[in-house]
Amino acid sequence: MSLPEVLLWRELRKRPAGLKFRRQHAVAPYVADFYCAQAHLVVEVDGAAHEGTGAERDLLRDASLEERGMTVLHVAASEILADPVSVTSWIAERATNPLHHAAQRRGPPPRKRGGSPDAPLRTGD
Repeated sequence: MSLPEVLLWRELRKRPAGLKFRRQHAVAPYVADFYCAQAHLVVEVDGAAHEGTGAERDLLRDASLEERGMTVLHVAASEILADPVSVTSWIAERATNPLHHAAQRRGPPPRKRGGSPDAPLRTGD
C-alpha cells in the first residue's frame, strides 16, 4: 500500500460512524482500495496512476461498479497526506448520507464568487 493508503487505512480501521471498511477488497473483476459493504461504497485513492489513460480506465470501472449498485468515491492522495482525519470524515459523511450521483471526487471546496469556502454556492449566474 502507498503512504496515503496506509494513512487512510489507519483512520478507516477506527470504524468512523460505525462503518466497517475492508482494504484491497475484491469486487470482481476489480480490487477496490477500500470497501464498505454496509454502504455499498468503494473508496479509491487517486495518485499519478489515475491521470491520463488511467483516468479513462477509472471511468469505465466506476460505471461498471455503479451498475452493480455501488457508490464510488475518489480521494486525491495529496488530500489524504494533508489531512487524513478530514478525508475520513468526508468519506463517513458520504457513506451515511449518499448523494444521488455516484462517482464523487474530493477536492478543494467550491467557493461562492468573492466568498468563503463555507458560503453557499450561487447557481444560475
